Amino acid sequence: MAKIVPISVSEDYYQISESVLSSFPKYRLPLDLYVFNEKLAQLQRYYKKETRLSNEQIEEIQNLCKTGDLFVSREDHHIYSQHIVKQLDLVLVDENLKEGEVADITIRALEMRLTEFFNQPVKPLFEPLHADCMVFTEYLWNDKHHIKLFMRRLHEGEYNLIKHTLNTLFVGVWLLMQAKGEELLRKELDNFAIGLLLHDIGMTKVPVFILNKSVQLKPDEKDKIPPHVLAGAQIAQKMDMVSNEIKGACLEHHERLDGSGYPQRVKGDSISMFGAMAAVADSFSAMIQKRVNAEAKSQLDAGKELMLDITRYDKRYSSSLYTALLTKAI
Repeated sequence: MAKIVPISVSEDYYQISESVLSSFPKYRLPLDLYVFNEKLAQLQRYYKKETRLSNEQIEEIQNLCKTGDLFVSREDHHIYSQHIVKQLDLVLVDENLKEGEVADITIRALEMRLTEFFNQPVKPLFEPLHADCMVFTEYLWNDKHHIKLFMRRLHEGEYNLIKHTLNTLFVGVWLLMQAKGEELLRKELDNFAIGLLLHDIGMTKVPVFILNKSVQLKPDEKDKIPPHVLAGAQIAQKMDMVSNEIKGACLEHHERLDGSGYPQRVKGDSISMFGAMAAVADSFSAMIQKRVNAEAKSQLDAGKELMLDITRYDKRYSSSLYTALLTKAI
């Protein structure tokens, strides 16, 4: 095994779990490993990253891991987390990760999967996105307070379709949890989360020059935007995603209570609960990002504007969001 090198005990280390260890490349691990030396009462480096391992050494490391004697340094957290991003289910079993680290890793994983799927919306690329979304909902289901971690990480910079989608996911799921409380069903959470991830997938069918235009769109160019809703619903259907929660998020996020929305111009109670929540989440997420035709608003200003717009947005959801922002409950 590699030469043992004493290191400072003041550094921050944590045990590496068997599931995480087994997910690394077998013969060349991407980070250093440490063991506790009882005589010296300190951790020492046991394996130097990228060193070639023999089968005997692999067995030694696995045994140390089983007995809880194998550690990694938080200095290598960027390597550790970059690996877990590609195998997101590991965040559910790795007790060493802090809550904020789990949220950051989950966001990075979803961003990666969304980008891949939006670039090529086909089923083989949807399946890993769906799997990672289920990890996200499992994490929330285990402790519903975890949604606050994601609400505190909303993207507020330049408009970006992927980041807008994630913002809408987090806000929409938060609204659902607030609205349903203890009556929330797991299938509602799972389906609505998927619907929110897919709600703007139809934007990938809008000509790129329109999406990237840095000045106000012409009327004929604006006309190419509304069809994205139906295009998105069709893509969701091709992925066999056809629940009421998904339909509401995909088809109704641009509908408005007064009938001024699109594509069906439904109004009032004809808009489903999921559509009404998606409308608030989608609009809020758009408002806090800088767009061609508008500067970014603060979260509080955006929430207030939506709450006051009672002719178009369901006040049950807009008011819930604004109150939480005002009282800093999220």
